[in-house]
Amino acid sequence: MKVGIPKGLLYYKYHPFIETFLQEIGAEIVVSDDTNKTILNEGVKHCVDEACLPVKIFHGHVASIKDKCDLMVVPRIMRIRDKEYICPKFCGLPEMIKNSIDNMPEITEIPLYINSRKSVDRWVKKIGHKVTKNTNLINTAYQKAIKIQQNFQSGINDSDYKMKIALLGHPYNIYDKYVNMNIVDKLHEFGIGVITEEFVEEELVDSEVKKLFKRPFWSFARNSYGAGAYLALNQKVDGIIYISSFACGIDSVVIELIKNRVNDFPYLVLKIDEQTGEAGFNTRIEAFIDMLERRQLFESNVSTHGEYISCS
Repeated sequence: MKVGIPKGLLYYKYHPFIETFLQEIGAEIVVSDDTNKTILNEGVKHCVDEACLPVKIFHGHVASIKDKCDLMVVPRIMRIRDKEYICPKFCGLPEMIKNSIDNMPEITEIPLYINSRKSVDRWVKKIGHKVTKNTNLINTAYQKAIKIQQNFQSGINDSDYKMKIALLGHPYNIYDKYVNMNIVDKLHEFGIGVITEEFVEEELVDSEVKKLFKRPFWSFARNSYGAGAYLALNQKVDGIIYISSFACGIDSVVIELIKNRVNDFPYLVLKIDEQTGEAGFNTRIEAFIDMLERRQLFESNVSTHGEYISCS
């Protein structure tokens, strides 16, 4: 059986698990190409106008491989942490795909609670039995996939840079180079290092989240807020860049929460959609970096001047 895996949304977080599992049970996996202009255009063509850019791109990935596979992985992810949820579009993703793209192969529609071992067990077994009836093979592949996923480290944590920024946002905006126009490479060219939320310990994130007047309902909001607040307030970074999808309800809230928490700390929000132009994108990044450098120079001068006075 050929199983299609669209390279969109949370693929960047969990692809080691799903690819390992399917390969180990004997499936031939068909992974879509990296996001490109053709995939974006297909997504815009098939998806509803009101959807955010990542969901449109996911539609494009599905459309690009739908005729090459017998089963398409369209994860209906409901939850990744206890007492929290993720974007509701994940919950209805299978229905969006079925009603937007014609002549689809069979798709996976089973709800998946990543925080629940029982839910993951059930999801794996149902998907596995579509490929093979060998239960022992499914169980062995499952255990191997878990180990591969546990050893997988996502995220960025640059160390050899004098200046560093916290790059925040939903993971599919941070790690899809076409969507974010290679922002990490651009920052590196300017001599700016990057750190992402994965390298802030859970306890430190929780310590910041607990200071909010209400527990965040969304996991993505919790991660971005907790990591951004900790890194900024403890001077672990020189600035924050938040990549936000236009019309994202979760982002509209968390952006303001972070802004209120870090006060006058350097903070740049980059909104992206299918119309975003790279020239304007680059201009804003360059202006932000210039501001960071001027700020650092000013603080350095103040510090030096203060030392001079104290010694005289």
